[in-house]
Amino acid sequence: MHGIYEVKGIVSEIQRFSVHDGPGIRTLVFLKGCPLRCKWCCNPENLSREPQYMFVQGKQKLIGKEMTVEEVMREIRKDMIYYYRSHGGLTISGGEVLMQPHFARSLLEACKSEGISTAIETSAFAEYEVVEQLLPWLDVALCDMKHVDEEKHLKFTGLSNRGILENIRRIGLSKTELIIRVPVVPGFNNTEKEIEMISTYAASIQGVKRLHLLPYHRLGEAKYEGLGEDYSLKGIEPMNSEQMEKLLKIARLSGLECQIGG
Repeated sequence: MHGIYEVKGIVSEIQRFSVHDGPGIRTLVFLKGCPLRCKWCCNPENLSREPQYMFVQGKQKLIGKEMTVEEVMREIRKDMIYYYRSHGGLTISGGEVLMQPHFARSLLEACKSEGISTAIETSAFAEYEVVEQLLPWLDVALCDMKHVDEEKHLKFTGLSNRGILENIRRIGLSKTELIIRVPVVPGFNNTEKEIEMISTYAASIQGVKRLHLLPYHRLGEAKYEGLGEDYSLKGIEPMNSEQMEKLLKIARLSGLECQIGG
């Protein structure tokens, strides 16, 4: 057991008191590195696995730090009382968790050994063997289902969704609770027909009971500027609440428990 606490990973941020990334009050641990290049990505500082500098409010800041599982656990343990009262715990996000599988698995294992609930936010892009090694230590998987159309997925993320959809199906067969999340992005998947296709597909997967529609926002736009990069969706306006409610009604026709955000 001692060995897992010495495993190292590249962490960009630890955020406490989150209520939108899994059940209850949670601590979010953001890992660096992601294989996808989603045009709407709101965490571009986590695409590269390597630490890098970004201008934040006019000051240069190093994003990414090598940490041991024990160092991260010291931060997680600070909020134990809140986890127990709210049924919260740890959520590992990114970037993509599956880009640092050994570190992620060790962190999940450490949490479970200390009675802390675990969750990950993932695109599910990896060999299934990578996903599989996390499942014994994982309570909740929050999996993105961005689109069911392979061509459109490829155009907007840079990668095919074939392996992603298969991995999600296999996670659904495991004991891990699976929640599908759909980032709703104008021009990509925000039509009623597309939401109907995605929610119907999600409902066909064994083990899926819940689906969250995540409205597109522009909060990450300043980060691209801070990194000296162009934001490819500049000028795209977020959907209003009325539009999102219409899509929510469509999604609910699938029979899944659906909500906006989460």
